[in-house]
Amino acid sequence: MIKNKALRRAKIKSRIRSKVKGTAELPRLCVFRSNKAIYAQIIDDTKGATILASSSQGLDKGPKTEVAKLVGKALAEKAVANGITSVKFDRNGYLYHGRVKNLAEGAREGGLIF
Repeated sequence: MIKNKALRRAKIKSRIRSKVKGTAELPRLCVFRSNKAIYAQIIDDTKGATILASSSQGLDKGPKTEVAKLVGKALAEKAVANGITSVKFDRNGYLYHGRVKNLAEGAREGGLIF
């Protein structure tokens, strides 16, 4: 049993990342969640480059879950404008619940398929 929350997340993250790889045709949507903000990136792992990014910094303050949904929609709109319609979702070791789930739902509402 892992006693430290950060070690548990690192273990889950490494297990996910061994399976989820982004390509130019099907990039990876990666989520990072801090206590104050949420960040999302669309990444091409073959080049090792971030294609698009969006974050909650600079958005109006409100409930964190609603702000996460707005971040997902904003990222999806940028992606569709750049010709990216489908991605692989990488929750980055976080549970698919709360802000991570709302970001994913916002991205789906914005037009991304995963």
